[in-house]
Amino acid sequence: MSAYFQDYLTVGVFAALGVMLVMMMLGVAAVLRPHHPNRTKLMPYECGVDPVGSGWDQSHVRYYIFGLLFVIFDVEAIFVFPWAIMAEELGTFGLVAIIAFILTLLEGLAYAVKKGVLRWE
Repeated sequence: MSAYFQDYLTVGVFAALGVMLVMMMLGVAAVLRPHHPNRTKLMPYECGVDPVGSGWDQSHVRYYIFGLLFVIFDVEAIFVFPWAIMAEELGTFGLVAIIAFILTLLEGLAYAVKKGVLRWE
């Protein structure tokens, strides 16, 4: 066997050993843990308050919109920080590209503000 495939074999053996170790520890924990279920232990727990009503609740779409905006601007940061590190080497083309990227995102933000998506009522 070549040294190239031997490296893959080593990684595979360690991965298999890791999976077996995890399964073995889960099995030992299942055998040794105390298991005495009763009505009180099976009730949902929320900050010491007894649950009232059904467990289903509808979330407003605004939560998802704020989450999506957060992800968009988080991804923007992922692209802007490496650009800032390499800004001198990228030169004018890099500057124009990052300005176009930021302006595109700002256009989306302006559209969201214009549509009233960010108003919390």
